[in-house]
Amino acid sequence: MGDVAMMIPVLRALTEKYPGLQLTILTKRLFLPIFSGLENVNAIEADVKNAHKGLVGLWRLYQELKKHQFDAVADLHNVLRSRVLKKYFSLDRIAFAQIDKGRSEKRALTRSRNKKFEQLKTTHERYAEVFTALGFPVELSGAKLLERRQLSDKVLQLVKQDAKKWIGIAPFAAHEGKMYPLHLMKEVIKNLNNTEKYKILLFGGGSKEVVQLEEFSGEFDHTLNMAGKLNLSEELELISNLDIMLSMDSGNAHLAANYGILVVTLWGVTHPYAGFYPFGQPMDYALMADRERFPLIPTSVYGNKMPKDYAIAMESIEPKAVVEKLQHILEA
Repeated sequence: MGDVAMMIPVLRALTEKYPGLQLTILTKRLFLPIFSGLENVNAIEADVKNAHKGLVGLWRLYQELKKHQFDAVADLHNVLRSRVLKKYFSLDRIAFAQIDKGRSEKRALTRSRNKKFEQLKTTHERYAEVFTALGFPVELSGAKLLERRQLSDKVLQLVKQDAKKWIGIAPFAAHEGKMYPLHLMKEVIKNLNNTEKYKILLFGGGSKEVVQLEEFSGEFDHTLNMAGKLNLSEELELISNLDIMLSMDSGNAHLAANYGILVVTLWGVTHPYAGFYPFGQPMDYALMADRERFPLIPTSVYGNKMPKDYAIAMESIEPKAVVEKLQHILEA
């Protein structure tokens, strides 16, 4: 989801500079709401587990896409499926540009020996390069953010508006190496809750996450669990109305940043240098594990590789520091 969400600032910059351009986004059904509200952008589903599965399914998908009579194709994913589609589109000599993911640079950044610790191109910049290759260069510095969404009756009934500032917290990540320990996150929530100045809204996905977040919300008076209660469109409504989001290196950070919401991110064995920092957010909004104690960070791009003893890297970020960062930004 994070990779998909990071497309938004680039698409906004593209449609602002080229208002006559019509864009069709091919993505999974789950992600379609991310693109709603974008002018000159139509999102359609790639059903990769059923109708568009395998080589035959991709050929079927290609035949469906041909009907749109595209002038060019921008591949922002560059995986096996999209490379197969590239072969199919070449039959009609349609211009096709693919993202350079910078795999060799990322290997140099994450290796344990002779690590090349430096800022790489951001994913947003890499997306923009694909459109440049097709003849549509864009400047990201002035990219407009998405407008705040109106809250539906369902969301309002769940959250209930009041004078408190709304803090969104998304405590989970796809890999352990990117996730702040839950006992420390509970301490963060407790300290924020006890100020009685904030309404804390918890975001998550899977059934185990829902259970954990329900436990948190049951313990604290000003804390509400949103996981399992809203679909993605409704979550985006709520995220766009937050005062601030606290997230791991995960999709929720990017979803919030697309609406100009302030985002504080926590980083374990990954690092912003790999290029996945939320769009437009100041770098000092990132709280990172102690690299003096854990010098091999970043150990991987996605947080799925951890050397021995690095599972505790995130514990070097103290709950007090997280709370103080959030309060400092909100009070400023």
